[in-house]
Amino acid sequence: MDATFTVEQDEIRRTLRDLLAKRSGPDEVKAAVRTTAGYDAGLWRQLAEQIGLPGLALPAAYGGAGCGTVELAVACEETGRALLPSPLLATAVLAAPLIAALGTEAQRTALLPPVAEGTLTATLAVPGGGLATALALTGANTGGDWAGGGRSGGVQARRTAADGRDGAWALYGEAAQVLDGHSAGLLLVAARTGGYARGRTSLFLVRADSPGLVRVRQTALDGTRPQARIQLREVKGELLGADEAADVPGALAEAGRTAAVVLAAEAVGAASYALERTVDHVRTREQFGRAIGSFQAVKHRLADVYVQVQAARSAAYYAAWDPATGGLALAQALEALRAAAGEAVQLHGGIGFTWEHDAHLYFKRAAADELLFGPVHRLRDRAARVAGLFGGTEGDEGDEGDMAAEAAGAAGREVTA
Repeated sequence: MDATFTVEQDEIRRTLRDLLAKRSGPDEVKAAVRTTAGYDAGLWRQLAEQIGLPGLALPAAYGGAGCGTVELAVACEETGRALLPSPLLATAVLAAPLIAALGTEAQRTALLPPVAEGTLTATLAVPGGGLATALALTGANTGGDWAGGGRSGGVQARRTAADGRDGAWALYGEAAQVLDGHSAGLLLVAARTGGYARGRTSLFLVRADSPGLVRVRQTALDGTRPQARIQLREVKGELLGADEAADVPGALAEAGRTAAVVLAAEAVGAASYALERTVDHVRTREQFGRAIGSFQAVKHRLADVYVQVQAARSAAYYAAWDPATGGLALAQALEALRAAAGEAVQLHGGIGFTWEHDAHLYFKRAAADELLFGPVHRLRDRAARVAGLFGGTEGDEGDEGDMAAEAAGAAGREVTA
């Protein structure tokens, strides 16, 4: 493995850092969050036109740059530093790979070029707030319960013609905690076909202007990751792919591995910046006639955070090379971000607890990402089961895996206490 970044990868990092330093400071981030879309549309167009960020990992045949997970991770480490509010995660990391993997050639040709250009944003809508399970980050996604299988709820899909020849479907149900669901131009909705007991999960394309679609932006803990509640009332949808036999759980799991790498890189970038801001503060903040950074206790606390951040960065870079380790890298990165953000709030003193300071933004990002894609002990439990450390196979986990994960988390909390 060659861990050295190429000239092109270093250029991506430098260009993004310079641009975001000018266009996405703390005040700009707070202003963007308050907009209707939840992000700066002008900056998003600039990122698309000058850097090609939305299409960085898309094939050149569909207007993308043809880069890989490493380039995407490098870019997202910089967007994480700035806590950039943008549809990048929902569009380029979740929706676009699913279209590329499952879509027909006609669907890929129609949808991926505008995604790469930044003119079309998209997102993945999963019922019940089960995004982490749908992406196979915290449990197996083959059972279909997360999509409403075997019980009421979720989103159900039925053909609109008895003979099924027109290829049209009607979707009915609800999905909460949909990233950028209120602003995305295209929704990939996970729905059950064929009823509850013997149905399967499929993905459907739903346009933002479809009749019967209701989208409401929700108040989120982390305003830089806007979320929405989606209601579908007999909404017309188009099946993603040629038929219902597509391996949707497999494609979701593959997208989940890449998403874990990207999220880990984002968390490392955010943790690194929070640590840098804190170090700068303790160098200048004085108590008892000396900088508080000169006290041994403060040095030790920040040294511990530095070690965590560097270890998380190494794990994230390795996962970019081997996405199968993305879950473990994400767990380590979330822990590092939580530690760095917590110390930032504590060591900034009274100002660190105010809305005016940006320390709380990093603390909220750490908490919200763990709620959406974790928690950490479940990420590690899932990785251990996939690796066979507990015996059996990853498909055998079920309720036993959930109980084991809860027990591991409880044990960790007891040790911490």
